[in-house]
Formats: sequence, structure tokens, C-alpha cells
Amino acid sequence: MEIKKVIFGISAGILLSGCVQSSAMLGPAITIASTGNISQAGLTFITNKAVEEETGMNTVSYVSNKIDEKNKENKIKKDFKNLVKNNFMKTREKLVLEDQSNIFN
Repeated sequence: MEIKKVIFGISAGILLSGCVQSSAMLGPAITIASTGNISQAGLTFITNKAVEEETGMNTVSYVSNKIDEKNKENKIKKDFKNLVKNNFMKTREKLVLEDQSNIFN
């Protein structure tokens, strides 16, 4: 009985740690078990395999990389906007100070 617990613990640890080679089949298997929708599970499996063949990454990695790229682009745009705004404010302050000094001359 003790050996069964050890084997179960090791198996569960491997499966839950993401070290399963056929993890692309895990999602569709869960879909079939929970909803019974075989067509949806098949479509998910085919999509996962197509993305993996095209990009070399699984679907989750591919989507997370795209999200990271988009966040980097947004950060660059935000930083550029802040830079332009700060330069605009500094230039405006200089012009106002210069204008004030010309009033008294």
C-alpha cells in the first residue's frame, strides 16, 4: 500500500509540474471530460498543434509572448509621451519667464 502512495505522489508531481510531454492533449481531454463536447476538444487540439508547428511554442507561451511585446510597445509609447510632455512644459516655462522679463524692459 505504501508503494502505491509513493508512485501516485511522484506521478502527480510530474503531471502537475508541467513536465508532461503531451500537454497539448491535456486541455482537450479536460474539455471532453467536463463538457462532453468532442468537436470543441478536437478543434482545440488541432489549433494547439498548428500553433506549435508554426511557432515552435505552445499556445500559452505564444500568447504570453505577444502580450509581453504589446506591453513593451505600450511602455515605449508612454515613455515617449511623457518625454515630449516634460520637454513641452520646460519650454513653456522658459517662454513664460522670458516673456515676463521682456515686459519690464
